[in-house]
Amino acid sequence: MNRMMHAGVTALILAIGLSMAGCAAAPTAAPAPTQRPQVPLLQPQVPPTMASQPNQPVATEAAASPTEPFVLDLTPLPTETALPTLVLPTESIRLPALQAWDGAPTYPAESRPGFYFRVVYNPEVWALTTDQFGSPALAHRAITNCIISPTQGRGLPPNLTVDQETRKLGDISYQISNVSLDGVRQSSTYAAGDGRIYTAFQVSVDDRPDQCLLEAETVLSTLTSMPVSQSTPIATP
Repeated sequence: MNRMMHAGVTALILAIGLSMAGCAAAPTAAPAPTQRPQVPLLQPQVPPTMASQPNQPVATEAAASPTEPFVLDLTPLPTETALPTLVLPTESIRLPALQAWDGAPTYPAESRPGFYFRVVYNPEVWALTTDQFGSPALAHRAITNCIISPTQGRGLPPNLTVDQETRKLGDISYQISNVSLDGVRQSSTYAAGDGRIYTAFQVSVDDRPDQCLLEAETVLSTLTSMPVSQSTPIATP
């Protein structure tokens, strides 16, 4: 009987040990993971032009394919802005060609043989004509009876008065005799030379005497001598 009780106790102890071992070996079940909803990946958008051209190479293909060297296009783009108007310089007014008047000096004894006098005039202002004695003369085109003519010393009527002065016109020093009647100037005589010729000119005045003498002195300031072989023939008035 003791033997049977001992066997039963042993069996009970074994049963309790197995039960405890089973409880310790069984792992605690982990909770099932919560499944998140899967978001579908977005597909790349293809431009309509590329989609309509299936054979068009993509950027990687174009870069990889052998092509011609890149050339920078420097062609200017057209612009709608109007170009500024070009400002042209004012055309210079052409001065009229001056003409020469050559003639024999009126004082040949004081002049060297073979030389003429020469003065230069503007043909738009003066006209080559003849005076009352038939000698060549310059007549002003705009001032009545304003005439330059060669002259020699002549006697004067007693009712005329003469005032004399010396004045330089250009490079020529002139002896000037102003003839007046009752205080009104009638004419002026200009006598001068350049060392080779000595000659005199009478300037007759009537209308606008001051303006006439001023423009006549512009002509007389050009006085010089000229060899006869180089002189300009006197044109027929």
